[in-house]
Amino acid sequence: MQATQVTKQSFLDKTFKLKENKTNIRTEVLAGITTFMTMAYILVVNSNILADAGMDKGAAFTATAIGAFIGSCIMGILANYPVALAPGMGLNAFFAYTVVLSMGYSWQFALCAVFIEGIIFILMSVTNIREKILDCIPNVLKDSITAGIGLFIAFVGLANCGLVTNGATILQLGNLQDPLVLLTIFGLIVISILLAKNVKGAFLIGMLIVSAVGMAIGLVDVPNAVVSSVPSMKPVFLQALSIPFDQIFSFDMFMVVLTFLFMDLFTTVGCLVGVASKGNMLDEDGKLPRVKQALLSDSIATTVGALLGTSTVTSYVESAAGIGEGGRTGLTAITTGFMFLLALFFAPIFTSIPTQATAPVLILVGVMMASSLTKIDFDDFTNAIPAFLTFAMMPLAYNIADGIIFGIISFTILKLVTKKKEEVNIYLIILSIIFVLKFIFLN
Repeated sequence: MQATQVTKQSFLDKTFKLKENKTNIRTEVLAGITTFMTMAYILVVNSNILADAGMDKGAAFTATAIGAFIGSCIMGILANYPVALAPGMGLNAFFAYTVVLSMGYSWQFALCAVFIEGIIFILMSVTNIREKILDCIPNVLKDSITAGIGLFIAFVGLANCGLVTNGATILQLGNLQDPLVLLTIFGLIVISILLAKNVKGAFLIGMLIVSAVGMAIGLVDVPNAVVSSVPSMKPVFLQALSIPFDQIFSFDMFMVVLTFLFMDLFTTVGCLVGVASKGNMLDEDGKLPRVKQALLSDSIATTVGALLGTSTVTSYVESAAGIGEGGRTGLTAITTGFMFLLALFFAPIFTSIPTQATAPVLILVGVMMASSLTKIDFDDFTNAIPAFLTFAMMPLAYNIADGIIFGIISFTILKLVTKKKEEVNIYLIILSIIFVLKFIFLN
């Protein structure tokens, strides 16, 4: 028995390089569970959004879970990064509310567009085009991307729990007399104290405490079952391949795929840079090791997800929660993936974790990621302005990709006009031109 356990540990250590990354099985598993707890909302949210597009809700729920499982496992095995994947927020909204409901295309058409996007991304990853795009981003923008994603995550948490709402002044403080808002504040205090005391598993422990308290006082519904049957995926499975050839090779398909490409490319780049920086995974040159494997994993997950029947599966910024718990290897991502698979069978339990329990985690992860701002030279306006536009536009435009785009364009222009050409590479110039054209013709 003991020999088997040692062999198992040795296999995992060799596979994921646990000692080299100064971590262990317990830490990685706990980190993976924590990441899942902050991402579990996507199971319900994504299936609801896809249902609005006319897809079968139960089938979409299953496709979401299996897509997240496969994507996270691919990332863990190929790239050995603690980055989990699932259908992306923003991308699913574009899928349902723009392509289907606004433009009038079928959801099968939208799935086909996601599938084509995934194939293109696989080719771009294999030929190192995506890697070159990632490597060409200067360190000042990488640091501001990290901070921007932190602000974005925190804003999502603040908005989801009602601490911040829209009102007469665009945004305003929520109702602090609302019991659910107070429950969130309670969670924020509890998790903050646990973090300040360096308690291992602070995020997970805090979420469980908040959920238990909410159920005990009647603010959160107690799950009415433990196990449920797995909904069939048949209504959406392989429907991406069901549309006529004339629609595949149409100009409309080209425009939809191109828009998906823009959104997914820089959301993924932003996520990978942000969470890698948070976990100190960038090398001395500010580059991400094994970036080709990471981007290829993301591309494969997008393609597989479309075939399963869900919107774009992509790297998740919530992975920073697991990294905050010490996750450093692919074992964290694989653990998250298996949690998504388990969620299929224990959906009543997993979906009972309330927003009031996950929102404090998102807010505090934002605090952690904002520390990268200290690396930015704000005395140099050619750095300060692009950095500010990057991290400010992400939450304000509610789009990670837009923040990166504003940062790259402003960085390129300011460096060129102030005769600091040596800090600008040809890829940044090309990207800036493409982004300007994108705003003119696609926005």
